[in-house]
Amino acid sequence: MTVTFAAIHEAAQRLQAVAHRTPMLTSSHLNHLTANHLYFKCENFQRVGAFKFRGAYNAVAQLSVEEKKRGVVAFSSGNHAQGVALAAALLNVPAKIVMPIDAPPAKLAATRSYGAEVVLYDRYQQDRAAIAKEIQAREGRVLIPPFDHPHVIAGQGTAALEFYEQAPQLEVLLAPVGGGGLISGCAIALHHLSPNAEVFGAEAESANDTFLSLQHNERVTIPVPKTIADGMQVTSPGEMTFQIMRERLAGVLLVTEEEIKRAMLLVLERMKILIEPTAAAPVAAALKNERGWRGRHIGIIVSGGNVGWDTLKSCLETARPS
Repeated sequence: MTVTFAAIHEAAQRLQAVAHRTPMLTSSHLNHLTANHLYFKCENFQRVGAFKFRGAYNAVAQLSVEEKKRGVVAFSSGNHAQGVALAAALLNVPAKIVMPIDAPPAKLAATRSYGAEVVLYDRYQQDRAAIAKEIQAREGRVLIPPFDHPHVIAGQGTAALEFYEQAPQLEVLLAPVGGGGLISGCAIALHHLSPNAEVFGAEAESANDTFLSLQHNERVTIPVPKTIADGMQVTSPGEMTFQIMRERLAGVLLVTEEEIKRAMLLVLERMKILIEPTAAAPVAAALKNERGWRGRHIGIIVSGGNVGWDTLKSCLETARPS
């Protein structure tokens, strides 16, 4: 099943009454540092603190009455878990979420607070998708994957649809890449609205599965990445998302752990907003500016703001804004 702009537009209508229309912010200081005009789409102010609510709700809302009775199962390091848990609660659907033992405690607590049952696993020893599929087969639940699903991708694309309405002058869009759901949906939406705009992903150097996959023109699998950006701890892009990214991305920009930490703290210091490391990756890419952009109108999807205290403490101790 392909994802179309029409599906994204329908998802926006479906989300209108339940999702936040998140703000777009700017920073004269970051504009000066990069010699570009930066625009930040602040999905850290979305429900559950991340863009993931968009795709999760769009997927759960389209289940049949019988499917909703059976319930849903999902797997996630945190933000998709919260998104599915809240969407399921709003739609009165039982939810079971497979999450890693080392997921940020705040994300585990929030997922449980929405009423979902959490099943823990070891991300370095066990296969989360296999665990979720076993639950799906045993209990008859509907699987809502974190990125490789047309309704999830369409829901995530509504972030770019809103962004374009707020900043139609965008020439470049930067977004973090985990499994590729966010950037796939956003690329479809933005290319429909502004065909000449370029879309780039941002990945941590240690979580470069999409970068390598695009280089080799086929999906590449890497070991579970050890990165502060927990939303990027996937081993391979999705089948559906990779096809979209291969067709629509202008490239993937890599950033180091230190660059992610510095970007996160710089945004906190100068813009007074707290963003999570995964969301800081495209900010780091804009600051690094390896493409040599000058005077460009660059949009950045700030994907989320769910930061555990230990992560924030580590950033404060090891990085300082420039």
